[in-house]
Amino acid sequence: MDTITILWADDEIRLLKPQIMFLEQKGYKVITVSNGHDAIEESQEHMGNIDVVFLDESMPGISGLDTLPKIKQILPNVPVVMITKNEEEGVMEQAIGSEISDYLIKPVNPIQILTSIRKLIDSSRLVREQTVIDYQQEFRKISMEINSGLNFQEWAEIYKKIIHWELKLDQSKTSSMSEFLANQKEQANSEFSKFVERNYLDWIASDDDAPVMSHDLLRSMVFPDVNSERPTFFLLLDNLRYDQWKMIEPIISEYYRVEEEDYFYSILPTTTQYSRNSIFAGLMPSEIQEYYPELWLNDNEKGGKNMHEEKLLNEHIRRVFRKPVKTGYQKITTKEKGKHLVDNIQNYLNNDFTAIVYNFIDFLSHARTEMEVLKELASDEKAYRSLTRSWFEHSSIWEALKLISEKDVQLFIATDHGSIRVKDPSKVVGDRETTTNLRYKVGRNLQYDKKAVLDVRNPVDAKLPTPNVSSTFIFAKNDTFFLYPNNYNYYNKFYNDTFQHGGISLEEVIIPVIKLRSRNL
Repeated sequence: MDTITILWADDEIRLLKPQIMFLEQKGYKVITVSNGHDAIEESQEHMGNIDVVFLDESMPGISGLDTLPKIKQILPNVPVVMITKNEEEGVMEQAIGSEISDYLIKPVNPIQILTSIRKLIDSSRLVREQTVIDYQQEFRKISMEINSGLNFQEWAEIYKKIIHWELKLDQSKTSSMSEFLANQKEQANSEFSKFVERNYLDWIASDDDAPVMSHDLLRSMVFPDVNSERPTFFLLLDNLRYDQWKMIEPIISEYYRVEEEDYFYSILPTTTQYSRNSIFAGLMPSEIQEYYPELWLNDNEKGGKNMHEEKLLNEHIRRVFRKPVKTGYQKITTKEKGKHLVDNIQNYLNNDFTAIVYNFIDFLSHARTEMEVLKELASDEKAYRSLTRSWFEHSSIWEALKLISEKDVQLFIATDHGSIRVKDPSKVVGDRETTTNLRYKVGRNLQYDKKAVLDVRNPVDAKLPTPNVSSTFIFAKNDTFFLYPNNYNYYNKFYNDTFQHGGISLEEVIIPVIKLRSRNL
């Protein structure tokens, strides 16, 4: 390891010889000065070599607080530790506001100094090493749980654990364990797909021992909290995975307090046409088609498949509440509509319940498939998460949420389905009526690899519409994606390693739903 160089400025530097000798014995190089002017001069002279600065707050001539911004201009990325006798709150706040990295009260002993240096300079290495040790201990335990015959609640917990470690390994830059985690996630998805295959039709047939699913979401987890005491907002961020939620949670938590973090299971297919319509209608797709035939279009019919969400929602509310509920609905699909939402968000505070659909993340995943520049920006799961966070932080929906956080509001954040990065192509043969989605197909006389799919030969069993008498639905498992034999190699190269949805995976099926309240009340 290269020698770490410390710049230490203190008007009583001669009294600090024991501490300095201790650091030098530990292998550190210490440059000492007795005033702020010399500290600034040494910073300029040794720019590029100084690793940490210790700065006395109460030096005569130019104080430590006055020296600090000048040093930060010269060494913007070097941590500065303020050392002072002054314990006044105002001095501490001023120092912290000036972006110091640590704060020590005199007299300081050698161990305090050493601890501060290691925390600032060597903390990344220590965190990486400890993260590896912790994950190695968890790895075997998670692998055993995956193969232990889990129920739907336990699968949700396993998924959260895997995401916890995925984010922790990313944060600590522990690349050495990434391959192990990727293999474990693949193993989990394989077993989860088998679990869904065994149980899905039973869940659809009966509510007993079944997870809350798309058509149950509002009735079970949102509507019970809707009342006239405070406005309730339901924000559906399309295609939001659990790991993406964890990336934007710290931003939202500045203005909202998370009261409950829960989950539900998306119905199949895990696509907007099916899952989101089901959420707002409170019905399964075949039931929507039966009760509201004018509001449903099958895959093979032309026209927008999510054009009637507001009407389905109003009908759902009418059936559940059986009394007037002042309701609002907004779908944001363009920059102009986003601006309109920000300008008018205060008006929605007069509603009992307002649903907002924000279409961006789904656009992002599809655009990443089509645009090479976005493939580079979101080259892997970590980058995809980072791009989601960056978008949200600068989005009109976040601007709108900040405005209403000043009032006593209740906020639910959820999504319709997630997505998975696909890697394993599987050939499907179908006629012209067969759908083009890469993770599910519906058509007649389909030919496919039965090991790669969950097939539903009688759509009625899954409460899905039947476009034709002999229609079959097939859903891709794990990270499989469907390709036709025509131009197979071209499309394999084009779609491999893209984010898709419609099939069965932890990422697509297990969906976050978050209950929040305004923090400043």
